[in-house]
Amino acid sequence: MSRISQADLTQSVADALQYISYYHPPDFISAMRSAWEREESPAAKDALRQVLVNSRMCALGKRPICQDTGIVNVFLEIGMNVEWTEDVDLEDAVNAGVRQAFLDPNNPLRGSVLVDPDGERRNTGDNTPAVIHMRVVPGDKVGVEVAAKGGGSEAKARFAVLNPSDSVVDFVMSQVPLMGAGWCPPGILSVGIGGTPEKAMLLAKEAMMAPIDIQELQARGPNNRGEELRLELYDKVNALGIGAQGLGGLTTVLDVKVAEYPTHAANKPVAIIPNCTATRHLHFELDGSGVPEFAPPNLDLWPDIEYAASAEAKHVDLATVTREQADTWRAGDTLLLSGKMLTGRDAAHKRLVDLIGKNESLPVDFKDRFIYYVGPVNAVGDEVIGPAGPTTATRMDKFSETMLSKTGLLGMIGKAERGDATIDAIKEHGGVSLIAVGGAAYLISKAITDSKLLAFEDLGMEAIYEFEVKDMPVTVAVDSRGESVHRTGPRQWQKMDVVNT
Repeated sequence: MSRISQADLTQSVADALQYISYYHPPDFISAMRSAWEREESPAAKDALRQVLVNSRMCALGKRPICQDTGIVNVFLEIGMNVEWTEDVDLEDAVNAGVRQAFLDPNNPLRGSVLVDPDGERRNTGDNTPAVIHMRVVPGDKVGVEVAAKGGGSEAKARFAVLNPSDSVVDFVMSQVPLMGAGWCPPGILSVGIGGTPEKAMLLAKEAMMAPIDIQELQARGPNNRGEELRLELYDKVNALGIGAQGLGGLTTVLDVKVAEYPTHAANKPVAIIPNCTATRHLHFELDGSGVPEFAPPNLDLWPDIEYAASAEAKHVDLATVTREQADTWRAGDTLLLSGKMLTGRDAAHKRLVDLIGKNESLPVDFKDRFIYYVGPVNAVGDEVIGPAGPTTATRMDKFSETMLSKTGLLGMIGKAERGDATIDAIKEHGGVSLIAVGGAAYLISKAITDSKLLAFEDLGMEAIYEFEVKDMPVTVAVDSRGESVHRTGPRQWQKMDVVNT
């Protein structure tokens, strides 16, 4: 029988969350590096390069890979013969670790968890509570899997109860194109099959923590139906040509995981959950000997590269940019932005649109300005701002027509695609939508030279700021003519046999 301290559980959860905030799993880095080396699409290769440079910077600087430091998922496998040394609720012990990690002054992590989710949506400030799953298993140890799951990829989860005769492949292939690029591909696609609705979702979530091994599976061949399914989906999803950040390319998924469980004769529950370029998870065991040590990964795993925009990139002065100049940009163009831009995301946009609806004055003048959809991590030391990557632009679509027509806004910066109505509004009002690379938050923050709070201070990371930037790299996602790179890019790289199926 092992005697394990709940204080050790708390400390190890805190240490693990700090560790995964700035260290990608080694298998993930190896897979990303291979994807970058073989990528042929210039836009996708540039995005992958930014992700890899960002990842290495984070490993060296011990700062978060992504500004969305995630909602914490913890899986506990508790041995039957474990005796706890303190009489503390295990969920409280885990949440104490989450709180400690997210409030660490040396590397504060962004609090993204809200209470009253359908009402006030108030931020808890310390990212608690975690989502915790516990199982009792044979043995005298506690197995712990800690993961931090970003909201962009969670938003793309899919579920259906299929008929027994329905094809899982057909369902997955019908859903992946609808998921867009908000989950920041390439990543891992995880599929749970069977059980009940909640079991299928849990199967998919757990399966994505397994090591990336699709190349080994390809080399040896499948041994069962689940492995056959993995190989088929891996080939077919990559053949869609979605590519890194949805820009079109050879790699959309680095691996596909499949987990199954017995189910009712009348049902076939199927869950799909993607993981993103900010994949963060770590497994460890507690055996009573104390808090485990997590060794840093070998930096040789990362390519020793730096980021530099292409020679064709267009320099844009945000102080003097005009609509006539923006009209010359085309979807897929790389821009380097310098000057002052505004920030704001979901909560700020709702307030702005509510004020417009009431014919009340706005706290900020948006005419001919650019707004960056971002919720950064707090700065430390001499930083101007912490990691500050883009959030999903699609979520702002419901506000875009009003912002473009009523405020004179010229440009928007986020990640992922825009919907049809927003594209129409961009065409009508002569605006543009740009993307920054999701998963390059620390790299992007180095282009921000000043930050000033302007409005809605109570919204915290969702408040409106003014950033001053120097050569911030972005790609034109939707130009003033309404052409979208998220349509043209994948179409160019999609394999014909996928088009024809």
